[in-house]
Amino acid sequence: MVANLGKEEPPAARRGARRLPRREPAALWWVMFAVFTGVALWLGSWRVALLVLLVWCLYQFILVPTLCRVLKPQGHPCAERVRGRLFACGPDHQQLKTDALWQLVGMRNPLQRNQEIEAEPGVVQSPYVRSRLTGADRALIVLAALGTLTTLVGMIYGFR
Repeated sequence: MVANLGKEEPPAARRGARRLPRREPAALWWVMFAVFTGVALWLGSWRVALLVLLVWCLYQFILVPTLCRVLKPQGHPCAERVRGRLFACGPDHQQLKTDALWQLVGMRNPLQRNQEIEAEPGVVQSPYVRSRLTGADRALIVLAALGTLTTLVGMIYGFR
């Protein structure tokens, strides 16, 4: 066995490997939501409950550790880690995810670039096909949007 004197390249298994930074466990967030919900119930305050709901919606939109999940041309979802259900791993995937969010409200993205990507020779996938949200993402985005609307209505009602 010869010692590596720094002139050779690293082994092939380590060349492209990168270590991803550790993230806080999702259970930590859920414990925090449970504690603040308990505080809201103990105080009997619907305003504190609305604040907890608003923070949960913010968490779902931009803070939850999740995966990109945009369909790649090969047909499987992207497994890159991202933060927030509204975000993707790169500009191309973000465009597709934005298109999917517009589709969720029943509209087409007014700024959409019309482009088609060739997955295999002779097979073309349109951005409409690639920009679908998974069922879990769709459900949680809709719940977070409804929670945000509920919070806004509750805040307006609270000003009366």
